[in-house]
Amino acid sequence: MAAPTLPCQVHFHLMRPMVALLGPLLVVCACSRTPSEPPPGPAAAASAAPAPSVVPTGSSLPAGNLALAWDDPARWKRRVPSSAMRAAEFMVPRASTDGDDGECTVITFGAGKGGGVDENVDRWVGQMDSHGAAPTRTTRTSHGMKVTRVEVAGTYAAMRMPGAPETPPHAGWRLVGAIIEAPSGSWFFKLTGPSGTVQAAAPELDAMVDSARPRS
Repeated sequence: MAAPTLPCQVHFHLMRPMVALLGPLLVVCACSRTPSEPPPGPAAAASAAPAPSVVPTGSSLPAGNLALAWDDPARWKRRVPSSAMRAAEFMVPRASTDGDDGECTVITFGAGKGGGVDENVDRWVGQMDSHGAAPTRTTRTSHGMKVTRVEVAGTYAAMRMPGAPETPPHAGWRLVGAIIEAPSGSWFFKLTGPSGTVQAAAPELDAMVDSARPRS
């Protein structure tokens, strides 16, 4: 015998407690995301681009606890040193007759380190095949510090660091170097590049060296 069919009102009456129980939960689920909120997705990847290096101008980068300050030539462009040995590095704009820019580097090793003045002057001169022409060497005093200056022209063969690729020699180049004997140790200023470029920049190097003073 078939079960009796309940009226529709009875079905609704039986379901009413369930609807009352589930109603708040349905409202919470429906309101948990606003229409403008995008569906969840993978987190955005962090940018891999490094922050730009900022190099102060007008003074040296301290090397450890050593310090020397000087005035940068206005025409030169200070750049991030390409070697940890360099306290500072500059691009020197080329002369109109030259095809390459010059470069000036500043190196210091600390008091009593880095070799003597004569040893370093000989090393610089040895990097330049001067074709028999004698280098020019002078000394002066600036801010109570002795300055030794050397200038030589010819075919330049840069000193190669261990593991670095060999670079071809540069004919028609010039080197002007200055060694400042500071209280914190010797500081080596070395300007190299095409002869015309270095000759034009040499007075700027001399002015920069003469402005050098121990940082207090």
